[in-house]
Amino acid sequence: MAISQENLTEEFLNELIQETNTIDHLEIIENVIDSLEQDDSAMVSQSPEGGHLWKFKYGSVEVFVQLTGTSDEDTLTVWSVVLKLPAKDEPKLMRQLLELNCSSTFEARFGIIEDKVVVISTRTLAELSPGEVSRLITIVATIADNNDEALQSEFGIA
Repeated sequence: MAISQENLTEEFLNELIQETNTIDHLEIIENVIDSLEQDDSAMVSQSPEGGHLWKFKYGSVEVFVQLTGTSDEDTLTVWSVVLKLPAKDEPKLMRQLLELNCSSTFEARFGIIEDKVVVISTRTLAELSPGEVSRLITIVATIADNNDEALQSEFGIA
């Protein structure tokens, strides 16, 4: 028996779309991490609220990927620590990070979280394509790996 168009309510369609997006986002994130991670380093945890947090090793950095949920308003955040603070010559460090933000971080940026310099990118799930998921994770991992050792060498305090 065929289901008529009238029987499909807007709410049902929204739930169906949301379920499809959930499966896609989780699968896409896990596929990207599988392609980037090294030494079987990937780990994932799930919160009771439906969020997920992945951690994996890429080059010399650890990369974190957080998915807060599955609605359009939920977010995908990717970050990696590149330097612990305090640092030597912090004014010079801040200037260098701002210059990098303008010239070479694409959709990511350098920032500070809990006395750590990070490379970070965040995006809501609304209209987020598989290519964007892959790009965000890859950009953060690559920029962090390309900059962590130089930043630690020049500005790190042993």
